[in-house]
Amino acid sequence: MDPKAQVLAIWRAGVAAVDGHAATQRALTGAEAPDRILAVGKAAAAMARAAMERFPGVPALVVTKDGHGADLPTEAELIEAAHPVPDARSLRAGRALREAVEAMAEGSSLLLLVSGGASSLAEDLVEGQTLDDLAALNRRLLAAGLDITAMNAERRQLSRIKGGGLLSSFRGARARVLAISDVPGDDIAVIGSGIGAAPPARSFNYDAEIIASNAIARAAAADQARALGLTVLAEEEALHDDLEALARRWGPRLRAMAPGVIVLGGEPTVHLPAHPGRGGRNQALALALAREIAGCTGVTLLVGGTDGTDGPTDAAGGIVDGTTWGLGAEAALKAANSGTYLSKNNNLLITGPTGTNVMDLAVALRA
Repeated sequence: MDPKAQVLAIWRAGVAAVDGHAATQRALTGAEAPDRILAVGKAAAAMARAAMERFPGVPALVVTKDGHGADLPTEAELIEAAHPVPDARSLRAGRALREAVEAMAEGSSLLLLVSGGASSLAEDLVEGQTLDDLAALNRRLLAAGLDITAMNAERRQLSRIKGGGLLSSFRGARARVLAISDVPGDDIAVIGSGIGAAPPARSFNYDAEIIASNAIARAAAADQARALGLTVLAEEEALHDDLEALARRWGPRLRAMAPGVIVLGGEPTVHLPAHPGRGGRNQALALALAREIAGCTGVTLLVGGTDGTDGPTDAAGGIVDGTTWGLGAEAALKAANSGTYLSKNNNLLITGPTGTNVMDLAVALRA
């Protein structure tokens, strides 16, 4: 395989290891049927499909991102909404989730499937807040360079269903939560702003389990690299910082790396200009690192969101090498228009929805 095909194969192996359908299937082996299935997040459809196959006839409500609801059984109730900035459908989805929980009878059992993206896709606002307030908050948070934990802490302040709010009205006997983690530390109170978290006081049995994470994806990517006969030089969750700081830190390591592979995970942060162009944090980090390795021979790098999307675009990220950086790249990076530059140079990573969401994954190869 050529270097671009190799880094893509390694990245895909990492993503496949955290597939929402397969992870949910494994977690539900031997489980008793619930009375209701609720799924919310970018991986909601894949997770719900596995649950509905395991428990045919159990009603299911699925809330996910536009274009991510494919392959669901026809009997599932599907609401697709906007991400990363909520829209009116996000409010409809949030109300539908809350009303579904409230309607469950005493003694009933709930299966709640949670994945990243739920913060935008489903919301039920506290009194006095409007959709405009919610959208403005999300735009500000996305542009401010905050990490996901800080962002979700602010989002919870406006919400009736985040931070344990959704399950606060559950009158049943048992709530089981299966979550795919897109946050550092895999904290159920942070994933989706805590939409699957337990309420402070409860009278029901509550069980939460993380069934897929960035660590699992990184390990699988490293295994694939070894299967290709490559040496794994590093495998780290090391992408939690401003993308320019990451580029400056990793640039020298990439330029000096020995033959082999580096696998990195995490979620970079970004400060956006007032009128950003086309792109997302993975495309921007890929282009910033292309600057750092400009002129280097033999180094190829892929940076991609494991959910298959990056910001408000249809790309997951970018694949770059020592020849990528060129005329117009600096202006594109400064204008948050990396996607346009990468597209013109055939450097975009486009996968479509992947059925999972465990933060971002980067693969660097020196042949």
